[in-house]
Amino acid sequence: MYLKSTIIIRILLLTIACLPVLQPAMAQKTSLDVQVLDEMMENRHEDPVRFYQHISNTTNTISMLVPVTVLATGLVRDDKITINKGLYMAESLVASTFITTGLKYTFKRPRPFTKDPYLVPASSAGSYSFPSGHTSEAFATATSLTMAYPKWYVAAPAYAWAATVGYSRMYLGVHYPTDVLAGAVVGAGSAWLMYKANKWLGRKKKAVGSSQ
Repeated sequence: MYLKSTIIIRILLLTIACLPVLQPAMAQKTSLDVQVLDEMMENRHEDPVRFYQHISNTTNTISMLVPVTVLATGLVRDDKITINKGLYMAESLVASTFITTGLKYTFKRPRPFTKDPYLVPASSAGSYSFPSGHTSEAFATATSLTMAYPKWYVAAPAYAWAATVGYSRMYLGVHYPTDVLAGAVVGAGSAWLMYKANKWLGRKKKAVGSSQ
């Protein structure tokens, strides 16, 4: 547990160390960001708004339900491998949330509708815009689930859902495209880093066990 906490802290510190390099480039929106949202707003309709709002609303529930379900299944079956997979997925979600929150309060990018009043949102939104927290959660969930169960019939629906979540945040007018792109990178990257961290810990424990 101590080693795992140390790895998570190192990942977060590495991300923070990179912020001074990234901030000048990412703190400002691009003209393409605004053009994409403007085009979506002009072609927005009531039925798709309801659909994408529903998809957006599923993010937190599904992101928590997936690791909890896997973990519960492992506990019921007394299956250590499945338990570890559930824990890995939960760790990926936590790492993604920490990194996303840190980036939001570092860049402090305003929401599209506060910076550009003519961009009318179709949904409410919370704190800062960059990166998209919903997208980060969705891609952390999709990536960790796929890495835990590397089958096409797992990856296809998982990433389809995650991509739809990202698109919904733009369609609803609460995130710029670059917010969504960054959220996808943070979410998928967090899952990948935690996967590598768990693999490394497994090798360390095995080496220690064999030396005793």
